[in-house]
Amino acid sequence: MRVVIAGASGFLGTNLTERLRGSGHEVIRLVRRPARAQDELTWDPSRRELDPAAFEDADAVINLAGAGIGDKRWDEDYKKVIRRSRVDPTATLAEAIAARGTPTVLLNASAVGYYGDTGEHAVDEDAPRGEGFLQDVARDWEAATEPAAEAGARVVRLRTAPVLAASGGLLKGMLPFFRLGLGGPLASGRQHMAWISLADWLSAVEFLFERPGISGPVNLSSPYPPTNREFTRALGEELGRPAILPAPWFGLRLLLGEFADEVVASQRVLPSVLTRHGFRFAHADLGAALRWALAH
Repeated sequence: MRVVIAGASGFLGTNLTERLRGSGHEVIRLVRRPARAQDELTWDPSRRELDPAAFEDADAVINLAGAGIGDKRWDEDYKKVIRRSRVDPTATLAEAIAARGTPTVLLNASAVGYYGDTGEHAVDEDAPRGEGFLQDVARDWEAATEPAAEAGARVVRLRTAPVLAASGGLLKGMLPFFRLGLGGPLASGRQHMAWISLADWLSAVEFLFERPGISGPVNLSSPYPPTNREFTRALGEELGRPAILPAPWFGLRLLLGEFADEVVASQRVLPSVLTRHGFRFAHADLGAALRWALAH
């Protein structure tokens, strides 16, 4: 099948491109610079511009575009970047699908941050949206897919948890501290952490891509979200290092500003849609996931 990917140069996009090509699919990458390879096409979502050839003979679009939420300290300008870098590409693709009537499948990134701080309460895809900046971004991000859905396309909203791999995602920023024995729980450590291994995330996206009966929001997260204290202890054990130095709330707030609220939010998220449709996690166990991640 011919698959168009937006955000193909990022951590997830690079790995997904490799995975889909390994499965025999043709992948076309949308780039914001002049195209330099046969598998690239230029677009400019900030101006709602998309090469008309992008969707020619395409079977599906996978949109992973979006600036990193933790790449910079949040100020009003960067919060606008976070929102626009998600909403503009999504709207550009969804409107193009609606105008052409093809392709008939859109898998669009979203995040488990949609739910906000859930405390001890377990939530699945039926849970309401939380309140806050990232929750509002997730609402607008998902709403931007509506033109495609209204035109009859199958739209899957990939509510992704933090992804575990040594090469990127959640662990990339944590490992330098934990390898030095300087890691530990964040704030109280009692908050739940949603997570998914990179291997399971890739398998889940391919699973959803291949199943025409699934649409709407889907949580891409492990079925067993630990507390932050359990997570950091397990990471320390896999590295053979102590993980007992807590990062106090006031220090996180001083360092991260408003983003600290999201870092310590409790997210006990369950992947009900995936499990109901028979998806099997290779790394449901945190220890096994960390061992795999540290080797990849």
